[in-house]
Amino acid sequence: EVQLVESGGGLVQPGGSLRLSCAVSGFIFSSYSMSWVRQAPGKGLEWVSGINGGGNGRDYADSVRGRFTISRDNAKNTVYLQMNSLKSDDTAHYYCATGYSGTWQNGYRGQGTQVTVSS
Repeated sequence: EVQLVESGGGLVQPGGSLRLSCAVSGFIFSSYSMSWVRQAPGKGLEWVSGINGGGNGRDYADSVRGRFTISRDNAKNTVYLQMNSLKSDDTAHYYCATGYSGTWQNGYRGQGTQVTVSS
């Protein structure tokens, strides 16, 4: 059974940081690119960042480039999203998903974790 379990969300003030984690099981993790996507209130799903299976290729949406960093630990079957300099516009439900910027829509996705940026 494929499982993706996100954690690390919460309430943070503007300018603050959070680190999201996504623990994966049920497939060969290192063979899959992984992405983080988000859904803000009243909006559709937005791709945020992706990383290839080996961890040496990454990409980011323009809205988060320079503030967010994606990484993975294939020994722990976990993908991370370090989020710095958070803004109110980053408030969303964050999901990890299999796939990259053009393929995540057809892959697996977890239940997500809520990130709220507010003073």
